[in-house]
Amino acid sequence: MKHLLNLLAAIALLVWGTHLVRTGVLRVFGANLRTMLARSMGNRFTAALSGMGVTALVQSSTATSLMTSSFVGQGLITLPAALAVMRGADVGTALMAVLFSFDLSWLSPLFIFVGVVLFIARQDTTAGRVGRVLIGLGLMLLALEMVVQASGPMLSSPVIKAMLGSVSSDIVMEIFLGAVLAVLAYSSLAIVLLIAAMAASSVVPLDVALGLVLGANLGSGLVAVFTTAKSAVEVRQVTVGNLAFKVMGIACVAPFIGLWLTYVQPRIPSTAHGVVLFHLVYNVVISVGFIGFTQWVAHGVARLLPRPEGAQGRRPHHLDPSALSTPSLAISCAAREALYQADVVETMLTGMLDVIRKNDQQLAERLRKMDDEVDELYSSIKYYLTKISREALGEEESRRWADIISFTINMEQVGDIIERVLQDIEEKKIRKGREFSEAGMAEITELHERLVGNLRLGMSVFLNGSVRDAQRLLEEKVRFRELERAYAATHLARLSDKTVQSMETSSLHIDLISDLKRINSHISSIAYPILETAGVLAPSRLKTQRPAPPEPLGDHP
Repeated sequence: MKHLLNLLAAIALLVWGTHLVRTGVLRVFGANLRTMLARSMGNRFTAALSGMGVTALVQSSTATSLMTSSFVGQGLITLPAALAVMRGADVGTALMAVLFSFDLSWLSPLFIFVGVVLFIARQDTTAGRVGRVLIGLGLMLLALEMVVQASGPMLSSPVIKAMLGSVSSDIVMEIFLGAVLAVLAYSSLAIVLLIAAMAASSVVPLDVALGLVLGANLGSGLVAVFTTAKSAVEVRQVTVGNLAFKVMGIACVAPFIGLWLTYVQPRIPSTAHGVVLFHLVYNVVISVGFIGFTQWVAHGVARLLPRPEGAQGRRPHHLDPSALSTPSLAISCAAREALYQADVVETMLTGMLDVIRKNDQQLAERLRKMDDEVDELYSSIKYYLTKISREALGEEESRRWADIISFTINMEQVGDIIERVLQDIEEKKIRKGREFSEAGMAEITELHERLVGNLRLGMSVFLNGSVRDAQRLLEEKVRFRELERAYAATHLARLSDKTVQSMETSSLHIDLISDLKRINSHISSIAYPILETAGVLAPSRLKTQRPAPPEPLGDHP
């Protein structure tokens, strides 16, 4: 039992080390890696080379798959180009397995020591995140050594021998077990290294190990498919196409395992190297040999997973799941989606004046339905932000995180107010056939124009963080409040003059200019975080009262 626990602990440590390397590299270089991928799509060969390089750094073809899928989902690259990237990604992870198969145990204490020093000394900086990567590499090397040490004593166990005997000579079962292990570990690299270490210790026969390696490759494709199961069709097309290539590769390579054992393995110095080189050859076969079939596979996947009608004109979806491991990039994605939410609100606000002027009930119904999209965007952005690791955010990124939440809340509330205003206009004006007076309509138009201008200024403040623009936004808030009070007074004057149109629409008119002021207040709230960070926001608008002078001493009459 003790040896089994030691082996399980070593496996867990290997998986955790791979996770530290992957997340650490993505946090430090994630944005640059994505840029490199996006710029290398000129032809399928450069795309494959970029996929190989990115995967070698992040230690995970699954991470590269998620990045590439997000590009397709945003319409930045085509499906064949994405599948070409994945051909290189598979070779990249296989090359790293070959590198780790050498005896690098002497590097483990060095990586862990230097990594811990960097991480503790400068945790929230780039140096600290590089330290995290070094810790992960050191743990991976240490775990591989522990696997060899823990698996040796298990050879004498009759239970282990019986289990391995039941698997031997059954290639389908070997592939299945390898796939299950890769899915559970969320890393084919870790499982391939584990299989190599166990084969070197004779825990598993070499022929079984090679079958498990094929299964581990299949498992990495399944992990990407499962991860993107709820994503857009364009994203799922990439992972399903990549899985199709892996299945084709297994079908081509599995029949030749016997030939590998007979003619290739005797020329390889060690069993562990034989396992990882077989893994490399498999991925080279499906990458180099099948790269010319990316167009055909893309066409087949597109027929299997067709886009919904009208999906070609669909807006880009900025909430990229693959960016979550790079917090700064995820914050930018959320900010872009928040600006889109503001665009929807602006469309509602602009159309509201047309409804008032033209009594267009159909337009009012369309605009009110847009509030559902505003609410959905708010929920999506909020949920996306909650999935960003707050521990990995620096001070500035944490402030931006809070600013985005505040901005989306204000936009959601503005959308709700516009929806209620449109409903009131339908019920109290359009259906009853009433009109505002000429002077009243002019006042509403002026307030509306100021409101649209303030919304655009607020979006600029949110995007650029300009202190001067934020101050202008608060100045506009004061001016808008003064206009609202003045126009309420002039409306009451028209009521005193018994203007018929003003009397008929009095309640709606007062409610409308009050709602416009509330909308403006929510828009002006965008300025507060910017001004507070800059230190130019007064703590209170209340005037400080001077204490009453002391009464003179002496007798009082």
